Amino acid sequence: MRALIVTENITLDGVIDATDGWFDPAGDGDVDQSDLEAELRTQREAADALLMGRVTFEEMRGYWPLQTDDPSGTADYLDAVSKYVVSGTMRDPEWDRSTVLSGALVSEVEQLKAEDGRDIVTTGSITLVHGLIEAGLVDEYRLFVYPVVIGRGRRLFVDPSETSRLRLEDVQPFHSGVVLLRYRRA
Repeated sequence: MRALIVTENITLDGVIDATDGWFDPAGDGDVDQSDLEAELRTQREAADALLMGRVTFEEMRGYWPLQTDDPSGTADYLDAVSKYVVSGTMRDPEWDRSTVLSGALVSEVEQLKAEDGRDIVTTGSITLVHGLIEAGLVDEYRLFVYPVVIGRGRRLFVDPSETSRLRLEDVQPFHSGVVLLRYRRA
């Protein structure tokens, strides 16, 4: 069975969606991020499916296919990976290797997890991620914690008791001050 991995950029105060003001995950360019970029490449190589909500999907579809000189490898990865968008309104995803999932969330995701393949990654997509957490479908969390406090915005965990059901698997600091925390369900 494939693992469903939630990967998020998150602030010290737990915010993953800050509509009223976000931080720049890429930094100002003066900090060595080669170790962070290497980790992101490793994670991409372990996944062959990307699961997104409609808003995140549309934002990515509007940006990444237009990137012709992407040194990070993200554009090439997104071009090659199977993309699944959860939406009750979208009919044609208009992006190669994309499939719209319009059925019941739990059964759609359970079917994806039962298929042969590597990891399924979800990023952004806060409404979808909250639904996946509530349904108990998340196998692992990879949280890239940025040393920033913004004090407002939607948080990853709505129900604080969810964090008591997690087991820390790994901690990886990066030169930039970002720390990757990997948790699995206990």
